[in-house]
Amino acid sequence: MTQSKKVVIPLVVILLVAAGGGGYYLWQKKHAAEGAKEAKQGEQAQLLYTCAMHPFIIKDKPGSCPICGMALIKKVAGSEASAQELAMLGHVSLSPTQVVMANVATTEAKVMTLDKEINAVGIVQYDQARQAKVTAWVSGRIDKLNVNTVGAFVSKGNPVAELYSPDLVSAQQEYLLALKSRDQLKNSPISSISLGGEGLVSSARQRLKLMGVRDEQVAALEKAGEPVIRLPIYTPLSGVVIEKMAQVGQYVEAGMPLFSIADLSNVWVEVEVYENEFANIRLGQTVNILSQSYPGKNFRGKVAFIYPFLDPKSRTVKVRVELANPGLKLKPDMFVNAMIRVPLGSAVVVPVGAVMDTGRRQLVWVEMQPGMFEPREVQVGAREGDRIQILSGVKAGEKVASSGGYLIDSESQLKGGAGGHEGHGAKPATGTEGNGAGTPAAPAAPSPRKGGGMDMDDMKM
Repeated sequence: MTQSKKVVIPLVVILLVAAGGGGYYLWQKKHAAEGAKEAKQGEQAQLLYTCAMHPFIIKDKPGSCPICGMALIKKVAGSEASAQELAMLGHVSLSPTQVVMANVATTEAKVMTLDKEINAVGIVQYDQARQAKVTAWVSGRIDKLNVNTVGAFVSKGNPVAELYSPDLVSAQQEYLLALKSRDQLKNSPISSISLGGEGLVSSARQRLKLMGVRDEQVAALEKAGEPVIRLPIYTPLSGVVIEKMAQVGQYVEAGMPLFSIADLSNVWVEVEVYENEFANIRLGQTVNILSQSYPGKNFRGKVAFIYPFLDPKSRTVKVRVELANPGLKLKPDMFVNAMIRVPLGSAVVVPVGAVMDTGRRQLVWVEMQPGMFEPREVQVGAREGDRIQILSGVKAGEKVASSGGYLIDSESQLKGGAGGHEGHGAKPATGTEGNGAGTPAAPAAPSPRKGGGMDMDDMKM
């Protein structure tokens, strides 16, 4: 009995060990199969589908993009974003309802002939080439004034005053004596004596002319045979009296001014053009002059002179414009507005409302596809009315958002794209912060939605 116990006990121990090892093996195999199944299910749970053109559209099953209709491609959570997807992050897509609600309108960029419009202020001035002074040719006393007020119109053929001068009377008497001497000496047989009489007459006539006596007055003196007591004084041009210095009974010296005359049929307008614009001004350019005194009336002139110096206080250059003044409507010292058009040739233009100025740069939203907009940084040039020149950034034929651009920009900021006043045109963030792997952070999986319609759940904000 003792011997049998020694044999049974080891056998029992061996059987128990074998049974335990077999059970452990079966349990381990079953656990491994369940882990593989769970891993496969997890991988399938991470398998998503997105649109190559609209990476913010993410679904959990194959299908087509609700925006562009393209077939969805596989997207695995945590995978590295493609370069195309990174480039598309700055785009903003709007549904037809959003386009209508935001009042978004598009306009095609066109090549058009553009003129730069320079607006400036100016002051009407006298034409300095049409100003003159009436002066006394000899000393004497003013006995009569035919013009007594400033602003009176005077004519070149009518005298403005009459002057008594003892010197002038003596000169007339000498001329009459010279005429008598010539008549007496012209029959002399001695040629030198006969020619001498003619020389006396010529010398006396020249003296009268130097005193302001006209040829017709000399002829009248020869006909009358006696000196004229008062000498008429004439103006050198027709115009308006702008200054009166003479009084009746006043004694004047030779060369003293009596009146200032200005011809206002032509005037100058001195326009002040800022230093960043005067480089476009050329001689002979047409200038439109507008005055608040005559609404709707357009005066046209030509650029006659560009002053060679700059006003250090106003930072402007004066430009002289000459123009006709029919009816004397433009008065000296009157403020006017000047508008100069400078042709710039053909250029790509868009509506002014399409350009957003962020303070540092200018941006436009370009429609890449119906409802999808891309931010573009542009360089702008001249502006004409409601159009603005685009130097770079937009090509002819591309459509831009002419209205609703700021609402598109707001939508871009809400979606976290590359839009925004400080982020337009920048590369989208890669989202490396937090995972330490240097790969873009994948958006969270969307809530499943039955049906193929577009919903906000399809988009990752």
